[in-house]
Amino acid sequence: MSTTPVIVERLNLKYGDFHAVKDLSFEVRPGELYALLGTNGAGKTSTLETIEGHRTPTSGTVRVFGHSPADRTTVRPRMGIMLQESGFSPDLTVRESVGLIGTLTKRTDDVDRVIDIVDLTRKAGTKVGQLSGGEKRRLDFATAVYGTPELIFLDEPTTGLDIQSRDHLWNAVDRLRENGSTVVLTTHYLEEAQQRADRIGLMHQGVFHREGTVTELTRALPAVIGFTLVAPAPALPLQAAVATDGSVRVETFELQKDLHVLLAWAQDNALELRDLTAGPTRLDDVFRAIES
Repeated sequence: MSTTPVIVERLNLKYGDFHAVKDLSFEVRPGELYALLGTNGAGKTSTLETIEGHRTPTSGTVRVFGHSPADRTTVRPRMGIMLQESGFSPDLTVRESVGLIGTLTKRTDDVDRVIDIVDLTRKAGTKVGQLSGGEKRRLDFATAVYGTPELIFLDEPTTGLDIQSRDHLWNAVDRLRENGSTVVLTTHYLEEAQQRADRIGLMHQGVFHREGTVTELTRALPAVIGFTLVAPAPALPLQAAVATDGSVRVETFELQKDLHVLLAWAQDNALELRDLTAGPTRLDDVFRAIES
């Protein structure tokens, strides 16, 4: 039986006349953190819900550890899911909620250990309805990682968390990965994906546009050097776009080399490059390119 956590082949999802996901194919490898990203309405949530077994494909194949997600008895104990919004009863306590998820998923763990992981020990006897938004989010995470599942889905996991809580959550994710868990992430915080994902899949309007490491995705677009000339100057040494206000934009695939050329030119001509900025392509630049 396959040990690959997730394999998606030619997945299509339709809601009436609306084609939400179109011929989507990808796989998630053992032990990696795979980020499935996209704009609102890109189809990523529908894709994840299909992998998690909450939706039935219109066509195509989805396998989780070689099984259909519909095989709940086999698949669900190996899968932890953190949804965007909690569905816990407001009348249950934190401890009762965490224990309930263990019963439902048929995973075993120490409830108090899991509560401690998400720093809710002091709230263990508090009813869910009395928790703050950030505390509810940490409870969502606790129920997803209960029993250290082999495959964990994190859907917008840090929304509503303060910086300290975010750091705490990611430290817990790092420990889970050290123990062999595979993580599938969706997030609107692109810097989180850029810093933490092994590979990223980018969706737009139901279609898979690009996939790869951050380096592979960003090197397809040029880096940018920007500055403003405040005095007349000789011809620029590089191809550039110059606006009427004197601002200059240079796009380059050789950032270090061209920045050196530009600085030497400015030095030789006693010019000030005001508001000089230079940096590699970021993941949000790749997003904008897909949307345009």
